Amino acid sequence: MYILIVEDEPLVAKDLERLIREALPTVEIAAILGSVETAKQWFANNKMPDLIFSDIRLSDGVSFEIYETLSIACPIIFTTAYDEYALRAFKINSIDYLLKPIDAKELASALNKYRAVKDSQVLHEQLQTLLSRWQDVATKRYKERFLALQRNALVPINENEIAYFHKNEIIHLHTVAGDKFISEHQTLDEIEQLVNPKVFFRVNRQYLVHIQAVGRVKTTHKGLTVELKGVVASEIDISREKATAFKEWLV
Repeated sequence: MYILIVEDEPLVAKDLERLIREALPTVEIAAILGSVETAKQWFANNKMPDLIFSDIRLSDGVSFEIYETLSIACPIIFTTAYDEYALRAFKINSIDYLLKPIDAKELASALNKYRAVKDSQVLHEQLQTLLSRWQDVATKRYKERFLALQRNALVPINENEIAYFHKNEIIHLHTVAGDKFISEHQTLDEIEQLVNPKVFFRVNRQYLVHIQAVGRVKTTHKGLTVELKGVVASEIDISREKATAFKEWLV
């Protein structure tokens, strides 16, 4: 069997590969891919695998972007750390999913399901339904209004008023108007899960930026430097690893 792994966490990918090889001693691992972009490039230059194990959230986006834009003719088993309540909305339309940390017995069960349906002609239709339902779930959960603290008072702030979130010792919310508030959220990871990825981009560990706040973008030896509009702290560095994804997000 020819299997592709799409996973951006090296240790998780290594452990998944080990479990697959234990279950399928003669398996050939086609590749381990860590991003949407590398996966698209891989499919353009390699034959279709028999089966894909795919994480949902990758380093540069959501893996469904791969399957929306390419014609994937093989089944997919999703691996995810997402809350199982969100997964219930589309579980019946997937081959299966494995909740991290991955259990050997659950992986074996997923492989049995694959064997049962691998020749089915409805796989492509199931995947399209899965993608559609995921988009519905994701769209509904995007947060458009935030509560922030200023001078011991809570202030409601709309998404389109936000320039960026900045993590120092705490999370600050900066507005387009130049105001600075303390966010009600404890981490940027939490906020990143709530906002629309078409509108906000995590440029580095400290900044989550709204697209309307982006001014000029300059190329540097380290990657990119972004100048923000109408903000005092106006320059933010982006690593080479994120530069391509950031430029694609802008257009």
